[in-house]
Amino acid sequence: MKAPLVRIKGLNVAFDGAPAVRGVDLAVHPGEALGLVGESGSGKSVTWLAALRLLPGKAAVQGRVTLDGRDLLSLPTPEMERIRGGRIGIIFQDPSSALNPVLTIRRQISEVLALHRGLSGSAIRAEAKRLLDLVGMPDAEGRLNSYPHEMSGGQNQRVMIAMALAGQPDLLVADEPTTALDVTIQAQILDLLQLIRREMGMALVLISHDLGVVAENCDRVAVMYAGRIVESGPAAALFDAPRHPYARGLIDALPTLEDTRRLAAIPGVVPDPRDMPRGCAFGPRCAHAGPECLLDSPPLRAVAPGRRLACARPDLDLTPARPTPAPHLAEVTS
Repeated sequence: MKAPLVRIKGLNVAFDGAPAVRGVDLAVHPGEALGLVGESGSGKSVTWLAALRLLPGKAAVQGRVTLDGRDLLSLPTPEMERIRGGRIGIIFQDPSSALNPVLTIRRQISEVLALHRGLSGSAIRAEAKRLLDLVGMPDAEGRLNSYPHEMSGGQNQRVMIAMALAGQPDLLVADEPTTALDVTIQAQILDLLQLIRREMGMALVLISHDLGVVAENCDRVAVMYAGRIVESGPAAALFDAPRHPYARGLIDALPTLEDTRRLAAIPGVVPDPRDMPRGCAFGPRCAHAGPECLLDSPPLRAVAPGRRLACARPDLDLTPARPTPAPHLAEVTS
């Protein structure tokens, strides 16, 4: 495998002393699609907001985030601003709050083109229209003069994608890009991201709590819980045979077309960062927890080629009581 494009090593993030991310190690390789999954509060978004230095000043961030060997956390602010939006693009979760309501779409895309590609005049206007055409915006020329409130949620999301692509990034971070969209538009946006990724050869990080979306769109998956990665590996292998009880629980909670019995929910909630349980953070919710799970937080270690696991009982038999095929978008959204 090629050397990583971006590598996160020992990333820790705390807010007022409460740990939100705890020792995350992650790598994204050129051209690959990496899915980051877990319940709300697991630290998925905070991990990448910290990596791109988009957190507020009260956040305490430690660790290393390297792009081509350069530590992004220690770069001067002007240099980091050139990388953010240039080498690395980001699609925020809520386009209605990420777009400026008092500026036209043309103005907002033009600012990105001027900053990261040095375009001006007619070149900016032509490229802004090309980007909207690329993301499938109907009447791209007319929409350039529109304001965000004059467009639908799906159209605003397409504008966000166009802005993220304007700097021709090597890596696109998509943070819950389809959460506020209906099922039909969600499928269109995901198909669009995959098409653009293949055409531009860029890497993609897809942050989501929807395992069906990740299974359909990612090559590799990392499962996060309580600020840590608890399992990672190739998407097909992880969904077919998860090794961590939390990953097993997430998959068992998905509906399937083959079985209409009551879903198996994971009891309890993600722990409060200010009051983490002793040992494994998932221990209080885990049906397989043993005495060894209360001793220390298990490290993330290799258990097979390409597979890593953070569990004090790595040899557990997690075969489900009912057959659970790998999730597919059509099943999840039916």
